[in-house]
Amino acid sequence: MMILKRIPTVLSNYQEAAEPRRCGRNCLGKCCLPISKLPLYAFNGDANPRNSSFGVDETPPDFFLNSLLLAQWEDRMSRGLFRYDVTACETKVIPGEYGFIAQLNEGRHLKKRPTEFLIDRVLQPFDPAKFNFTKVGQEEVLLCFGAGEGGKACFLESAPVGEDNSPNVVAINVSPIEYGHVLLIPLVLDHLPQRIDPDSFLLALHMAVEAGSPYFRLGYNSLGAFATINHLHFQAYFLSMPFPVERAPTQRVPIAKGLLCHGGVKISLLLNYPVRGLVYEGGTSLKDLSDVVSKSCMCLQENNIPFNVLISDSGWRIFLFPQCYAEKQALGEVSEEILETRVNPAVWEISGHMVLKRKKDFEEATEQYAWRLLAEVSLSEARFKEVKDYIFGAIGLEESKKENIKLEEKKETSFQSSAPIVRATCNLAEGCLVLQ
Repeated sequence: MMILKRIPTVLSNYQEAAEPRRCGRNCLGKCCLPISKLPLYAFNGDANPRNSSFGVDETPPDFFLNSLLLAQWEDRMSRGLFRYDVTACETKVIPGEYGFIAQLNEGRHLKKRPTEFLIDRVLQPFDPAKFNFTKVGQEEVLLCFGAGEGGKACFLESAPVGEDNSPNVVAINVSPIEYGHVLLIPLVLDHLPQRIDPDSFLLALHMAVEAGSPYFRLGYNSLGAFATINHLHFQAYFLSMPFPVERAPTQRVPIAKGLLCHGGVKISLLLNYPVRGLVYEGGTSLKDLSDVVSKSCMCLQENNIPFNVLISDSGWRIFLFPQCYAEKQALGEVSEEILETRVNPAVWEISGHMVLKRKKDFEEATEQYAWRLLAEVSLSEARFKEVKDYIFGAIGLEESKKENIKLEEKKETSFQSSAPIVRATCNLAEGCLVLQ
């Protein structure tokens, strides 16, 4: 068996602890969490909002993003819980047609220890002996997040977790990529492995909807696509720039039958972009959209195909990228020039936000380099078509044989493409080998 040696992202300050945390140390495990009280944000799970769940006379619509996520994230930064100050990292737009975003983040490389990952399957059972998020300290937690009752969203500053409750937790990523970088960990006490299911994916979409900002995106990396922790989690952060992939043209896939059974969700091919992918949007409800995308992801999981997901446009536009970089790297098919950068092309890099770990790479970054790196991630045209057919079979869609629908440009209605790169301000207090 070929082994890939990785330097994984350190997501928690307890990831490198020599001994497991014990009862009474205020962790997220069964020894401490059930008797704890944490902030709770309950969204309106029965509604289908395009923005926040709050009404006009209730808490402001930016409450969840600004008052909770970003304000609390800044509080943890002031308390010194992060491994470095990501707001001090240099960021620039690489000149060129696509507007790839480059960030120099040397701390993400220097402040972590080497670890061996022998992950050769996209689906792996949960291993309690390895680091998982139940070992995270509660000081890293911002809030619990779940569906409320009664048709209204609400927030409780201190709510008991309880013995029979496995909460969905939002915690900081102590090695952040960007401002406001957090982790959404569904049902933390259930020890779910890193795998998509309909309920957890719908939860992630609700979080994007509640944030209500096109600049707050969620991402998912499967095992084999640079997820380094086999404990179910999504990542999210705030960046006030459109990602290049969000501006790329698409071509709608004509469907012969099955579309009406999926709530009118539109599926398109990503065009003129270095990584081949599918784009899902629309639908009569958030659940319809979630069901189609989650079934697509589950198809990839079951066929041992690594993938990344970007949740964009406040939860209503989703990009799915099957990828093969780890496999090509293990087979020696990636150039030394690219390998030496130690860039792991996961969801953020694929979307066009290049996190670079060497000053030389940052200063010399070009659009050609970004394209070359991401092209290594993409499936070949033939393999992508095969994978697309797997997905369509799994979700019960049949592609029309008629001429493809014309090219569609992404409308810049949610973004101002000329907006500068700025961080939001709040005024309120791995690796793997997968062979097909």
